[in-house]
Amino acid sequence: MQDRAIKNTESETIEKKGNGLRKFKEVFGRMKKNKLAMFGLAIIVLLVITAIFADFIAPYDFSTNDLENQFASPSNEHFFGTDEFGRDIFSRIVYGSRISLQVGFISVGIALIAGVGLGAIAGFYGGKVDTILMRLIDIIQSLPDILLAIAIMAVLGPGLSNLMIAVGIAAIPGYAKIVRSSVLSIKDSEYVEAARANGSSDFRIIMKHIIPNCLAPIIVQATLGVAYAIINAAGLSFIGLGLEPPTPEWGAMLSGGRAYIRDFPHMTMFPGLAIVITIFALNVLGDGLRDALDPKLKQ
Repeated sequence: MQDRAIKNTESETIEKKGNGLRKFKEVFGRMKKNKLAMFGLAIIVLLVITAIFADFIAPYDFSTNDLENQFASPSNEHFFGTDEFGRDIFSRIVYGSRISLQVGFISVGIALIAGVGLGAIAGFYGGKVDTILMRLIDIIQSLPDILLAIAIMAVLGPGLSNLMIAVGIAAIPGYAKIVRSSVLSIKDSEYVEAARANGSSDFRIIMKHIIPNCLAPIIVQATLGVAYAIINAAGLSFIGLGLEPPTPEWGAMLSGGRAYIRDFPHMTMFPGLAIVITIFALNVLGDGLRDALDPKLKQ
């Protein structure tokens, strides 16, 4: 009997893995038809590779000052020119990709953990629990993301960890409301009722049956959320509440170059292009994922 139970468990695990792989292939197959989404995916992959191998790609150290080469124009020696301290802008943008991706993914992770948990609890239990949690979310959402992040940074102070916390907290309401609406639509489904009748705990039902069936909107929101997190982090650094110099953050580079924008536009043009291209790639990738995960939205 025990051997049979073990074999059944193993077969169920293999079947689930097979179903997951098959579904992934179906989604990716639909997504491949969207050329713009694939272009965005290629840019993000290239950005991730750049961030991982920044030490090998960047020709110079991002903090090395060369006062003899201040404000150098783009050339073979300095692809994107140099800044007011003679630092190579291309190298700083390459190293800055690490900061942007780190802030984007970790802040979205913070928002996901908190937002998905709050949304799932509010939608599953309903009643007073739902009312209390959603009113708290409404209070947070009453402030624009960037203003809430500014307030949190003003309290915590500058720094990479504080920046990720501030951006992550500001993004919680979006995830909470998306998950809540998804949970409300599926919590009375037959498989949830079957799990409840089988004696499963509320925690097991939420984690094993409800949240996995809410993954499609969560994935899309997370992809777009990385873009919002990067641009919010750049905005905070631009106004001096983000990372401190000489950390190569794209928003801080924009802020440092604005005083010289008339005479040396390359100081702001290239960091600005890095932000624009990254946000564009994440947005078109998010749109492509939305269409691939739920083809009915396109009809």
